Amino acid sequence: MKTLTKAEEQVMQILWDLKEGIVKQVVDEFDDNKPAYTTVATVLTVLEKKGFVKHKKIGNTNLFSPAISKTEYTKVQFSSLLKNYFNGSFPKMATFFAKENNISINELEEMLKITENELDKENKQ
Repeated sequence: MKTLTKAEEQVMQILWDLKEGIVKQVVDEFDDNKPAYTTVATVLTVLEKKGFVKHKKIGNTNLFSPAISKTEYTKVQFSSLLKNYFNGSFPKMATFFAKENNISINELEEMLKITENELDKENKQ
């Protein structure tokens, strides 16, 4: 899976939240300094060529929707991060983020509980 540029990722985040939308709806979801309509339309076209977005024609308008879920993209990106920067070691990655973000023992324990709960859910499925 290809990685996204910052602009592409911004558009995808909006599209993941919207589930589907036309270019104007995507533009309207940006906070301050909204990009030009044509810029967003171009980014959506590039995203479609990369396989991240699909569209269906409704009259003269294209209705865009994600072709890849946020979870799928996140999984690939985190796997790549883990492999390329931490030699595949999750403990090394967790330690790095804990140090960099000054995470407390309580926060680490909470993360561990959440992880255990998620793993239990997966095992029951």
